[in-house]
Formats: sequence, structure tokens, C-alpha cells
Amino acid sequence: MARTSPFASLFAQSPFKPMQQHIGVVARCASNVPDLFEALCDGDQAKVSEVKDKIFALENEADGIKNELRAHLPKSLFMPVDRRDLLELLDVQDSIADTAQDIAGLLIERPMEVPDGFKEPLLGLTRRCVDACNQAEKIIGELDELVSTGFRGRESELVSEMVDELNKIEADTDEMGMDLTRRLFAKEDQLKPVSVMFWYQLIQWIGDLADYAEKVGNRLRLLLAR
Repeated sequence: MARTSPFASLFAQSPFKPMQQHIGVVARCASNVPDLFEALCDGDQAKVSEVKDKIFALENEADGIKNELRAHLPKSLFMPVDRRDLLELLDVQDSIADTAQDIAGLLIERPMEVPDGFKEPLLGLTRRCVDACNQAEKIIGELDELVSTGFRGRESELVSEMVDELNKIEADTDEMGMDLTRRLFAKEDQLKPVSVMFWYQLIQWIGDLADYAEKVGNRLRLLLAR
């Protein structure tokens, strides 16, 4: 007797269930980033390694879902969503988990010393970026309702409002990232040039979590406009 793929079962319920499952894992992956920097600020490298392992495991889980989803996504969908649009949305979602993994990997490959006065603004930035990822997860959670209403009506308006909120969160992270970068450059003379370079990269990657989350929302908004 032929075995039915669990993803085939998910698609039988809704072609968007795996998308929602994927963004759920991705958001959990990103949610560990503040713990990573909390441990770094506390000088607890063992904890940094422990959190890194969680992030890597979740990123691997997200990759598995992504690959299964790509393999089972029908060539044609009888609904107002193009297959290519869904695959592009999936790739943006996956970039969030990839970025969290990049951050964790760098903190293991090169233990970083936290500059004075960095802890609170750094943790504030990471937490706000996680807010953006969680908001993106909520938005993707509305896909089923959007399909059932034909991407029109009150549900469409609700999702647009949720995307607006996501844009505001991402704007907050931009401001917080710039503030942290200014703090970094203000201490440039006190730090090794290579440390400044790596901290600048980390700040960019942390901000990328929110940037990719915003792109998830904006891509869904494009679907509403079609």
C-alpha cells in the first residue's frame, strides 16, 4: 500500500498550511537571537553555544519544510495565487532563519567582546526585530482566510493593517540599528579595527531579520493588489 506524504496531507487541507508551518519554525528560530546576545553580554559562552545549537536545529527544520514544500507544491493552483509568488514568499521567509543562523555562527566562530554601553540598546534592537518576525508570522497565518474571501473584503483590509504595523516595527528597528551603529563608531578608537568590522556586520544582520520580515508582509500585500 502506497504511503501518503505528510505534506500531501497538508496540501489536501490547504496549500498554505506548509507555508504557515514554515514561518512558525522560522519565527521560533529568530526568537532565540535575543537569548544569544543576552548570554554574550553576560560572558556566558557555554550558553551562547547552547542557544546556537537551538538556532541551527530550527534552521535545519525550516530547510526541511522548505524543501518538502518545493517538492510537493502543485504546478498549478486553482486559486488567485501564482506558484512562483508562493515560492518567492517562501524564500523570503527562509532568509529570516538563514540570517539567525549566520548571526549564531559568527558568535561561535569568533567570540565577541561587548563594548561598554552596548547591552541595553543591543538587546532592545534584537527584541524589536523578533517583534517584526512574529508579526510576519501572524500575517502569514491569515492566508487561509484571505483565500476563502478571494483576497477581498474585510479580511484583505485587516491584513493590510497588519502589514502597516509590520512596516512601523521595521522602521523602529532601522532607527535602533542606526543608534547602535553610532555608538559603535563613537568607540571606534577603543576597539580593534577587526572588532568594529564584525560588530558592524552583526548589527546589519540583526536588522536584516526585520527587513526580511517586512518583505514577507510586503509580498503578501502585492498578492492583495493583484
